Amino acid sequence: MTIDRRTFIGTGALAAASLAAPAVLAQGSPRPRVVVIGGGAGGATAARYIAKDSKGEIDVTLVDPTRTYFTCFFSNLYIGGFKELDDIGHTYGSLAADYGVNVLHDWAVEVDRDARTVTLAGGGTLGYDKLILSPGIDFVDGSVPGWDITQQNRMPHSWKAGSQTQLLKAQIEAMPEGGLFAMVAPPNPYRCPPGPYERVSMVAHVLKQMNPTAKILIADPKPKFSKQALFEEGWQKHYGGMVEWIGPDFGGNNVSVNPAEMTIDIDGMVETVDVCNVIPAQKAGRIAEMAGLTDDSGFCQIVPATMQSRMDEDVHVLGDATNAGDMPKSGFSANSQAKVAAMAVRGALTGSKVFPAKFSNTCWSLIDSDDGIKVGATYEATEEKIAKVDGFISQTGEDSATRKATYEESEGWYSGITADMFG
Repeated sequence: MTIDRRTFIGTGALAAASLAAPAVLAQGSPRPRVVVIGGGAGGATAARYIAKDSKGEIDVTLVDPTRTYFTCFFSNLYIGGFKELDDIGHTYGSLAADYGVNVLHDWAVEVDRDARTVTLAGGGTLGYDKLILSPGIDFVDGSVPGWDITQQNRMPHSWKAGSQTQLLKAQIEAMPEGGLFAMVAPPNPYRCPPGPYERVSMVAHVLKQMNPTAKILIADPKPKFSKQALFEEGWQKHYGGMVEWIGPDFGGNNVSVNPAEMTIDIDGMVETVDVCNVIPAQKAGRIAEMAGLTDDSGFCQIVPATMQSRMDEDVHVLGDATNAGDMPKSGFSANSQAKVAAMAVRGALTGSKVFPAKFSNTCWSLIDSDDGIKVGATYEATEEKIAKVDGFISQTGEDSATRKATYEESEGWYSGITADMFG
């Protein structure tokens, strides 16, 4: 399966197609109102598609505190030196100017589902007929003993792109000769299953050039990880002897850190580290929990055909904040889910035709220059979950031309999805 910018946007537009119908007006409002919380791959896409395809029949407001959104996907390539920070930064001007989305740069601090209102940190209140939540992830307190969010400058997580990504890159580049980079990998489920291991690859790429005697240590609570054979083949090929992975059989599930002393304790073995990238266990973004939409898993249960919350039919939840069945937490997944939700919302509010939900995802990773790998699948909605239909994955031993083409495909996809999100 090959994806470029044109086919990505074209496929998305087809999946979200609908037939126009008269609007169903919300009580007390000239137009039905949709509020979208979160301006990433899920929220920005949903806002754009609802505004674009309703042709002004729906009032769409997007709430996100940041004026520039930095994509987590491709942020590892910034760490590796393949991208500049500006390359992964995007603004919301086109959503406002070209599609009529009301973009508010503020924090949503409360959702009253009975009154159907959203309260903003700045003091404003927004009424809605349908609410779309795409708040991404937050971290589970205490999941890595010794670390909490107040230690993120000493031991960055960099699992929310922007200043944290800049900080981690600077720390890597400042490592002493022969120093040690450690990563505490997260347990399942978490944002971007191949992400930590692509990050290790990009760190190794930088160290190979700047600090070739440095070492990388991964403490991992999981017995296996996404694309493991492909990553391990690539680490051996490009960075032989630099990367050591410690799984649960050797203590990777018994880890604590001491940011003040810059140490990591792996099953009683204490290592002094120069850089420590702590990626904690994850849960849905806090506003989802505050709205009462999460369960004991920390994530939101959804109706697969519409991405509606199982707790409130007037709320749709997207992306990393959801328990999406077989679909991984990725930017591609959130974008795909957003189109399904946008179609369902438009159908409910304007009577437009709703087609059966279809989902897809591909996750690309870069191991070294022009050495790209991928994994992906298509999915369908069942009563119980978003279920995998079929899938594909790169193979070990592929030739350099195939790997280069895979990397170039990822570049085309990035161009396509960011245009699809922000216009």
